[in-house]
Amino acid sequence: MIILFLGDVVGEPGRCALYRALPELTAEYGVDAVVVNGENAAGGKGIIPRLAREFMEKGVHVITLGDHVWDQSDLIPWLPEAPTVLRPFNLQPGTPGAGSCLIDTPAGKLGVICLQGRTFMRPGAENPFTQGYEEALRLREAGARAVLVDFHGETTSEKIAMGYRMDGVASAVIGTHTHVQTADERILPGGTAYITDAGMCGSRDGVIGRDAESVLYGLITNLPNRFPIAGFPAMVNGVVVEIDTNGKATRIERITRAYDEK
Repeated sequence: MIILFLGDVVGEPGRCALYRALPELTAEYGVDAVVVNGENAAGGKGIIPRLAREFMEKGVHVITLGDHVWDQSDLIPWLPEAPTVLRPFNLQPGTPGAGSCLIDTPAGKLGVICLQGRTFMRPGAENPFTQGYEEALRLREAGARAVLVDFHGETTSEKIAMGYRMDGVASAVIGTHTHVQTADERILPGGTAYITDAGMCGSRDGVIGRDAESVLYGLITNLPNRFPIAGFPAMVNGVVVEIDTNGKATRIERITRAYDEK
């Protein structure tokens, strides 16, 4: 099974770059399933149903979210109708929507879990190290050949710890949220593919997708300021993970594509 995972989509430049990259990457790598973190797709704050459906039409199979999941109020009543648009699994009981799913691919069933870290993140998430582990086991028992975890967290240490927690249970643990692709991709001893952060789909020349001048103005003056989405050129970051018939990762490869215009 070959899985393409692409990092946080930020605004229109991220969406446009994503749509250009998807057919190229799926054909080049013979991808069986596409998972994309879409939590900044709508103007850099959350996602709306129209954009989620658009992602699916372009070939995305599962959309994961994160701490900005509730930034767009339109999503809340719609989320229960979208079983492959995942809010963090470890939120409070009764939270709308699903935090995991099991989908069919040409290479077998794939389980996907979205988890949110707790270090320096918005309060309210339950323990991802217990809840995520139990859910990964449940998906395996439900027939998942492979289980992918999107761990949406702020600190490298918490993400690395999650990789080792899931080693041998999940097929891949992919970090998101910081928007900067890390160079530590590897296969852990138990056969789990790991990377601290997949990066983002968004402006190459901004500050994690935002206009650099606006960010600098706020940092220099300490005055309130809006951070508009930066423009093109844009980039697409992510990883390709290959899973064997036993659910173990055999390869993880970082992906970067750049586009000068829409």
